[in-house]
Amino acid sequence: MPTAIELAKQFQVSLVGDGSLVLQGLAPLERAQVSQISFLSNPLYRQQASDSAAGGLIVNQADADFLQANPGSNSVGRVYFVSKKPYATFARMAQHFAKASAPIYAPGVHSSAAVDPSVNIPDSCHIGPFVQIGPGVKLGERVSLLGNTSVARNSAIASDTLIYPNVSIYSETTIGERCIIHSGAVIGADGFGFAPDFSATGAEWVKIPQTGAVVIGNDVEIGASTTIDRGAMSDTIIGSGTKIDNQVQIAHNVVVGNCCVIAGCAAISGSTKIGNFCIIGGAANFAGHLTIADKTTVSGNTSIIRSITEPGQHYTGVYPSMLHGAWEKNAAILRGLDKIRQRLRLLDKSK
Repeated sequence: MPTAIELAKQFQVSLVGDGSLVLQGLAPLERAQVSQISFLSNPLYRQQASDSAAGGLIVNQADADFLQANPGSNSVGRVYFVSKKPYATFARMAQHFAKASAPIYAPGVHSSAAVDPSVNIPDSCHIGPFVQIGPGVKLGERVSLLGNTSVARNSAIASDTLIYPNVSIYSETTIGERCIIHSGAVIGADGFGFAPDFSATGAEWVKIPQTGAVVIGNDVEIGASTTIDRGAMSDTIIGSGTKIDNQVQIAHNVVVGNCCVIAGCAAISGSTKIGNFCIIGGAANFAGHLTIADKTTVSGNTSIIRSITEPGQHYTGVYPSMLHGAWEKNAAILRGLDKIRQRLRLLDKSK
């Protein structure tokens, strides 16, 4: 197990306290023990941090100064990892400790896997049971494809990418390095494209062939049961560093920029372009053919129906919940707003 000084050097933070203290993992403030590390990123929890039994705390300089000046009964012998970004430092330390207990996927191809003869699998890859790999697929080094995953023809998966069981990757999909794709995700299914052909004698929705692809950058994480549709003619693109939660729908020809985060059940309609560093809350939804500026934040359950051109803005359109009877009264007022506006205009003209 690492000592405090070893962790401080590895994660490039300042250390206050005994560098020889051995630490074994991380835990929340209220549960952490003397051998564990916790973190404080919100000064509202300073008292809880002071009372915590954690042997190490990841804090910023202001919180470190406060906690040292106001020690709790459990603070004796505690060390402080002083970071400019405590939450990010916590996440990196958590990765470090998680590796010790993470499953190891041994290189090799399971006997039940169905691999097309045209595919050259590097010796460092792990191909699990009942995996299907189609013709023309290219795999980088140390790719892990876990059980029942399918990778269709001419797809490419770059080095160090981990794909959990039961993922479906359709043809012509490109996935970058160090990506993580969770179970049940579907990458490259047909986009929802149909042309209406209605007449007096018959009706038909004519399918538009979806001949584009999906291109996913490096360091992207895609949650369980998320779907990313292939483009109709151009590609659907997910930028590097973007993190996508569970059960998200990304439609055909969507472009998502770099380092975005998209929470669960969000839905992005076709041909919408999301800028870089955007934050999209759970169940937010976007109409099609929009352009969303960089660093836009959209609260959960918000509907975006127009393009956003000014970067760095935060949009919220959630109608607060209330008792149903009160909601009906307010809804009745909303239905009459247009008549009220017309009356106000008439009053202005009469003045």
